[in-house]
Amino acid sequence: MLSVVIPTLNAAAVLSATLTALGRSPDQLIVADGGSTDGTQEIAASHGATVLRCTRGRGSQLAAGVAAAREPWLLLLHADTRLAPGWQEEVARHMRGPATRPGYFRFRLDSDDPGARRLERLVAWRCRVLGLPYGDQGLLIYRDLLAFVGGVRPLPLMEDVDLIRRLVRLLGRRSLTALETEAVTSAERWVRDGWVRRSALNLACLALWRIGVPPALVARLYG
Repeated sequence: MLSVVIPTLNAAAVLSATLTALGRSPDQLIVADGGSTDGTQEIAASHGATVLRCTRGRGSQLAAGVAAAREPWLLLLHADTRLAPGWQEEVARHMRGPATRPGYFRFRLDSDDPGARRLERLVAWRCRVLGLPYGDQGLLIYRDLLAFVGGVRPLPLMEDVDLIRRLVRLLGRRSLTALETEAVTSAERWVRDGWVRRSALNLACLALWRIGVPPALVARLYG
């Protein structure tokens, strides 16, 4: 019942761990690649994934993967996000419920730095109060519902925020279901840029996008 769609671009360093964490549970595994040159496509194929060669841009890649999916439920997942053990059982329970309730996972960073714990608490607050999970928390969604709200738009950045906002407008904030399974995401950007600087940059990008700055320009700032 489940197709997993993962957009990639030179993700060889992290993709194998992500796919290994999925195990053999997905009925269909799609890696939508934006032109990797580091062996990403070969790693994906070695794990049994269907590899799509796509126009670069996470929104475009996700849209291509969704178009190729055949199962009624979709899991949109980032290449550097590993689902914790037990995700299969929780997802199976969720899929037996209403198809109008998209689900997302609990954000966690693969770092022991206290800054990681502070950021995780902020993300939990953002999801609980604002109803705004990001793409690095995964999105479990019924494909007919995704189609009904217009699918994943071919944006170079903020395609996750764009989709969540449309879902919330249609269904309400309470329709989004917080799953207990951890989605363990790479902290590389925060370690590289600094916890405060990277978080501030993310917020700035969101604010610029909200006021109408073209996504391509926001993506350039995001880095």
